[in-house]
Amino acid sequence: MNRARATIVASMMAATVAGCSSADKPKPSPLEPLTPKIAGQQVWATKVGSVAFPLTIAVNGSTLTLAGGDGTLLALSAEDGREVWRASAGASLAAGVGSDGRFAAVVTRDNEVVVVENGGEKWRARVGSRVATAPLVAGERVFVMGVDRVVNAFDALDGTLLWTLKRPGDALTLAQRGVVAAFKDTLLVGQGARLTGVDPLSGSVRWEVAVATPRGANEVERLAELVGPVLRAGEVVCVRAFQAAVGCVNAERGVLLWNKTVGGVEAIGGDAQLVVGADGSGRITAWRGASGEVAWSSEKFLHRALSAPLVVGKTIVLGDFEGQLHFLDRDSGEPVLRLPTDGTAVAAPPIVVGSTIVVVTRGGGAFGFRPQ
Repeated sequence: MNRARATIVASMMAATVAGCSSADKPKPSPLEPLTPKIAGQQVWATKVGSVAFPLTIAVNGSTLTLAGGDGTLLALSAEDGREVWRASAGASLAAGVGSDGRFAAVVTRDNEVVVVENGGEKWRARVGSRVATAPLVAGERVFVMGVDRVVNAFDALDGTLLWTLKRPGDALTLAQRGVVAAFKDTLLVGQGARLTGVDPLSGSVRWEVAVATPRGANEVERLAELVGPVLRAGEVVCVRAFQAAVGCVNAERGVLLWNKTVGGVEAIGGDAQLVVGADGSGRITAWRGASGEVAWSSEKFLHRALSAPLVVGKTIVLGDFEGQLHFLDRDSGEPVLRLPTDGTAVAAPPIVVGSTIVVVTRGGGAFGFRPQ
């Protein structure tokens, strides 16, 4: 099986697992009537254009950088949704956005990396494979990982290719958001089921840790690639391995702290005390950050295609396929508030900036909420 076909097969498999086949798709759990236990409201809304790719919302200070599928890039104030600048990549997008506050980077469906500075195009460069993971912009470098898990590092100033990391590949790769993240002076990348620490200056490998042990009778069943974004809490980085496990790694030492065998296709969220994620059926589980012991689980949102969660203060926030934003009590998992968006699925993990929670939907709506 060649690499192009391997990527396609994995992408189709991911869609099937996520319940995109209408023939035998389980019915979503109906939402129970809810009397709000906390207050909250929408404080701003804007449009960025439909989002049919794995979107990451970049945050730098109080500024958000978003992108729409048509190539629109948009920087907003998280406080009030005010537009800071707008730009266009000139083509439909496959991945985005990464930003360090100065440079913002996306990747087009033609495999071109496009970097803008303050709304103006700075440079563009082509990579050798499809990209589904938002570039990471850090240390005046732009790091781009393809679905073949080849990592390219570019100079953020002029687009010069600085190095390329090619690791032994798996027979199948997953065409959805992977792991490219920063930890102090180390670049973290997902290579199959392994979290790998890389020297960002040279591309050399410093350490690698298996988060899951792929098992199965064939290559599809053994697919266990890491799904981004990661959760970072101090020296600990936690991540999901696709349909295989959730695990936490000490990224300072490159050591696995714990992992738990559990299915799931979306990223996890949490903080130093709690790691939270939904499995493929929509069952939400919270694990204690120090040990991996289960704190609680909930089946109130089965088959609702939940987003990765956000844990903020005493609340856990998730979006679903109808654009509903669910606020749960972090200690029990009980719903405490529900707020609507535009009726289309939440397209990116919710984020928090100051006191504002921001979500973007497949329909291209960007919304700021403020719970009280």
